[in-house]
Amino acid sequence: MELTTIWFLLVAVLFTGYFILEGFDFGVGMLLPVLGRDDRERRVMINTIGPVWDGNEVWLITAGGAMFAAFPEWYATLFSGFYLPLLLILLALIARGVAFEYRHKRPEASWKRRWDHAIFFGSLIPAVLWGVAFANILRGVPLDADHEYVGGLLNLLNPYALLGGATTAALFLTHGAVFIALKTVGDIRERAAALAVRLGLSTAALAVTFLTWTLTIRSSAAAVVLAAGAALALVGGLAAAKVRREGWAFTGTAVAIGLAVATLFAALFPNVLPSTLDPAGTLTASNAASTPYTLTIMTWVAVFFTPIVLAYQGWTYWVFRRRIGVAHIPQH
Repeated sequence: MELTTIWFLLVAVLFTGYFILEGFDFGVGMLLPVLGRDDRERRVMINTIGPVWDGNEVWLITAGGAMFAAFPEWYATLFSGFYLPLLLILLALIARGVAFEYRHKRPEASWKRRWDHAIFFGSLIPAVLWGVAFANILRGVPLDADHEYVGGLLNLLNPYALLGGATTAALFLTHGAVFIALKTVGDIRERAAALAVRLGLSTAALAVTFLTWTLTIRSSAAAVVLAAGAALALVGGLAAAKVRREGWAFTGTAVAIGLAVATLFAALFPNVLPSTLDPAGTLTASNAASTPYTLTIMTWVAVFFTPIVLAYQGWTYWVFRRRIGVAHIPQH
């Protein structure tokens, strides 16, 4: 297997891990005003992701770094053409991170309410815009023969991309609701479990519509199989949620998100950013890649460090695996 293919697969794996892990973070943040009926319940929800949310974002940093080093042409064109949505994602993530750290600094309800809004919008904006961005990556954007983006913001806000944004937001909401049900006890667990089932129906409809549309734009045998697997995993996860098997439900939604992201990358390959103007402008895994020497060095670094990072993050989830509830939150 060529090194360019290996690094395309690695970038796909990194983004898949990011969407699975950060997906339930975003879901919890978006559900904060929905499931949290008072401050203690909202603190329970925040505490479910408190030990892991920043570690989950490492997957995005690593994916961006891998793109920059392995496919600099892809990175440059993507970050220049998608500058505004990616900037909005960055600002939202910064606001969300600051909110997690500052929310508890003062006791006033108005102070906490403002940071709760930051958590909500800091979760909603990336949840939508990541779907918009990846839908446009697969659909293709106007690139000239020099691989330069020559479109505007409205080119990115096409119906397919907007459906992609709605789909990722819905998937993350369902994923987050299942995670809250998995990690909490008491009334909040009951409400989260019921909400996950209700959300799942519309989420399934959106996901099936988006993946079907995706396969009409670009497709491969692997993409079709992965899309079918994503649909089955989501149905299985929702069925498990309905009978209150939260562990299996979370596994189902996680696998569904993972296979959905894998579907996009499988349908995209060997392209990394198609051009809708000139086929000569299409970026592929070959013409966007770094030199073989660079890819070789990066491969050895990845082989050494990746197991260490995975082991550490797995240990973190194991340490903070217990359920929590309002009884664990002291009153102020």
